[in-house]
Amino acid sequence: MKTNTLTLIIALIITFQINAQSLNQEVANEGETPFLLGKINKSGLEGENYNSWFTKNHEDYQPNTELVTAIASDLKTYSITLFMGTWCGDSKEEVPKLYKVLEACNFPMGQLTVVAVSRKPDMYKQSPKHEEKGLNIHRVPTVIFYKDGKEVNRIVEHPIDTFEEDIQNIITINNYKSNYQIVAEVNNTIEFSGLKGLKKSKKHILKSFKNELKSMYELNTYAHILFTTNRPNEAIEVLKINTKLFPKEPKTYINLANKLARIGKTKKAIRALKKALKLDPKNEKAQKNIEALIAKSKS
Repeated sequence: MKTNTLTLIIALIITFQINAQSLNQEVANEGETPFLLGKINKSGLEGENYNSWFTKNHEDYQPNTELVTAIASDLKTYSITLFMGTWCGDSKEEVPKLYKVLEACNFPMGQLTVVAVSRKPDMYKQSPKHEEKGLNIHRVPTVIFYKDGKEVNRIVEHPIDTFEEDIQNIITINNYKSNYQIVAEVNNTIEFSGLKGLKKSKKHILKSFKNELKSMYELNTYAHILFTTNRPNEAIEVLKINTKLFPKEPKTYINLANKLARIGKTKKAIRALKKALKLDPKNEKAQKNIEALIAKSKS
């Protein structure tokens, strides 16, 4: 009996050590700023390389006590998954505030999963175990609220108002609309209807969001995520939509050209770069890229 008990204790210790080791893993290459990667917790954010911004922003934020009282009880019936980047300015600003609100609500931290994503080009906004897969994580932080295992809503990059106000909406009337609604619609179209569906929905998307977007980068970042997760055709179609939404922005054509060139569509890439040059004739980089592509097509 004692042997069995001792074996169980040892097994529990080993399991605890393995789980502890899987948390708060740090990527610290020489000459580069360290960042956390994979599942993390608050103790990781209070570590040496992150404590300066986390603790300051955590201490500086004062949650609305009236709203905290209003949301605390119902919020405990949800689980939350947070995707963030310790290298990301918005994450540094917003994540400490979120922790402060959750703590004020006495939220059970066992119901909070925090995943730190990579900033490396080949793993951009991805985690080693790909917890982000299928969740349309294109901006961080992204805070996803689940009820009975199903997503209810999410806060993307930063709250529309405050975390307390946004959470109150999500867990009550839930008519909340996060930032980057065009990305949500485009992604849903791709998920349910594929590339053909996206092409068919193009006119509707343009009509719905023509004057709604603040920046060409709303779709551009999403397209980059598509491209780096092996969906190049979808990425290119999104970038084509972006040129229609921002027809006077030379960068939309340059970004499209870069992706076209990377999958070997040289002639189309050259045409896109020429459109960029019409808008910005002094763009030396675009001109050099055209020359390089023309030379490549002749070789």
